Amino acid sequence: MADKCDIGLIGLAVMGENLALNIESRGFRIAVYNRTVSKVDDLLAGRAKGKRFVGCHSLEELVGSLASPRKVMLMVKAGAAVDEFLDKLIPLLSAGDVIIDGGNTHFSETERRTNYVESKGLLYIGTGVSGGEEGALRGPSMMPGGSQEAWPLVRPIFQAIAAKVGPKQETACCEWVGPRGAGHYVKMVHNGIEYGDMQLICEAYWVLKNTLQLTNDELYDVFQQWYQGELNSYLIEITRDIFSVKDDQTGGSLVDLILDTAGAKGTGKWMSQLALDLGVPSTLVTEAVYARCLSAMKEARVRASRVLKGPAGKFQGNRAEFIEQVRQALYASKICSYAQGYVQMQAAAAEHRWPLKFGEIALLWRGGCIIRAVFLERIKEAFDADPKLENLLLAPYFQQAVARAQDAWRNVVMTAVRLGIPVPAFSAALAYYDGYRSERLPANLLQAQRDYFGAHTYNRVDKPGVFHSDWLRLRRTPADRSPLPSGEG
Repeated sequence: MADKCDIGLIGLAVMGENLALNIESRGFRIAVYNRTVSKVDDLLAGRAKGKRFVGCHSLEELVGSLASPRKVMLMVKAGAAVDEFLDKLIPLLSAGDVIIDGGNTHFSETERRTNYVESKGLLYIGTGVSGGEEGALRGPSMMPGGSQEAWPLVRPIFQAIAAKVGPKQETACCEWVGPRGAGHYVKMVHNGIEYGDMQLICEAYWVLKNTLQLTNDELYDVFQQWYQGELNSYLIEITRDIFSVKDDQTGGSLVDLILDTAGAKGTGKWMSQLALDLGVPSTLVTEAVYARCLSAMKEARVRASRVLKGPAGKFQGNRAEFIEQVRQALYASKICSYAQGYVQMQAAAAEHRWPLKFGEIALLWRGGCIIRAVFLERIKEAFDADPKLENLLLAPYFQQAVARAQDAWRNVVMTAVRLGIPVPAFSAALAYYDGYRSERLPANLLQAQRDYFGAHTYNRVDKPGVFHSDWLRLRRTPADRSPLPSGEG
């Protein structure tokens, strides 16, 4: 019916309200509901006045205003609130109707809810929505997963409201990701990579500030130059802008007046925890999470700074060359961060039987989201060339890029260590690269230790099978050993 709405949306906090306005601006009629119904009235009297909105004061009213098959999107706090709304909505809906969760939900909850909602004859979508409140209003990156049959029903709306990229803005940053919790898992990895990107940029800033004593105006110029090249990205752009902002109260640089304690909403931690479950080394996001944890220990750090001393050296070298080396270190580390994220998605896809299209995922992040960058097109090209690519570091473009940056990367890490500047993410990225390219690692000794104290067994390089040794019987005691020579012979 012409007077029925195309979609309903529940939850009118900033993200929900902006997403509703985005949906209406693309030509769709939308019904909205909020548990605090005064927000509905305020929206219709304010930003939505005169637009194709239907304000609802009950879930029954919302469902009754929707065209079939009904589509209801939840933009509520992840967790118990989602389950509460599901229990209230399901009796009001009919077979084939669609419920959509657009919050930052843990993928395992979406797996469970997809099965539950489908058991009731309905369809379910868990979609990642990235880009913050501005992206929600103007075009986010969207990563939907869940009931495959629901995708054709929501695709026209989702792809209309998503960010667009391409020469003619013809490609929507929204495509079906996979079954059950796949969409929310990919969104979580996006957020984990975002953690890593932000930490790497902060370390680049801190190295330049503390080795070369660059002013914020000089840092602005550096980041503007970086933005013009292969580091072109939203995060580099906003970092550049931050260095130009003056405090309206003191006239000083605002960034220098911000307390150095960082918050987190949990998705980075989820990625790190799930990486451990899968046995994959997502070290960049883990170090980024720990860096935020350490930043939060402000009072302890202040006390420690009065007692613990570090090196007193100063930077010696060519300033312009070192700035370029930091740029190369940042790019190489970024490559490792994305490589780790993709390895984790590959492992998760195998574990949960998700047919993820890894090149297409890179395009979902090309616009609208926080990690949007020209760099992502290179990832799409890598997976187009080899859909079974084992690691991004093995793709020719990335392999060559890291090879070019390697000397600079190592020098930046060594300089930071020598001068006592913490660079946990730069260091973790380099250690990952060196570990991944090593045919042999010292885990042979580790396995010997495990077998010695716990009879955990080991494998051999020269014959198949599982082995255990009686280390106590085979060992040589100190009494059996000849003393070292005491001097020159």
